[in-house]
Amino acid sequence: MARTTRGDVAAGDIPALADTSVLRELPITARGARTRAALVAAARAVFERDGYLDARLSDIASEAKCSTGSFYTYFAGKEEILQAVLDLARDEMLHPGMPRLEPDEASPAAVVEASNRAYFEAYQRNAKLMGILDQVAAIDPKFREVRRRRSRAFWERNARSIVELQERGLADPELDPHQAARALSGMVGRMAYYAFVLGEGAGIDELVQTATRLWVNALRIGPAAD
Repeated sequence: MARTTRGDVAAGDIPALADTSVLRELPITARGARTRAALVAAARAVFERDGYLDARLSDIASEAKCSTGSFYTYFAGKEEILQAVLDLARDEMLHPGMPRLEPDEASPAAVVEASNRAYFEAYQRNAKLMGILDQVAAIDPKFREVRRRRSRAFWERNARSIVELQERGLADPELDPHQAARALSGMVGRMAYYAFVLGEGAGIDELVQTATRLWVNALRIGPAAD
């Protein structure tokens, strides 16, 4: 469950996946900018098609309709262009378009439902890229640590939301908010992984309904006060 104002993610509480410090300065010419953009788009397409480990720079260059030599004008290698792909996808990965539901305008269950739907929809849009992130995390300890810190930031944010509900008398006061947030956030993440990366699962509506019911039941969320 995430807080549901549009400015929430922009507040900077979620670490970025991309290490932009390794990226070169953007090209100063329009032609250079177009070539770089074409390479980044091609890299994402090749990564998602072939997997990160099997992706070849020659295939990325071919997909972008440029030479391998041109590739090295903008990127040092596969690791660097992956960072560019992640940097470009950063807004997608933070669930854009999440509906604004103020606490005084929606029940807690409705907020949970809207948050779960936004998460599943964002995951579905980026399912192939999410699969790539698992590949990279398995072989790169630095990237694995970035993902760990990012996951922690998400569930800590959810823990703050649970505390708010507890303080309003709308959730089980005896429940440890941090352990609950970690467990429930992990559950939703695995549901999305099985459904959209492995192709084993239900559609969006069924996922949202199930995840929301489990959240509400686990936290013993009560109705909002009048």
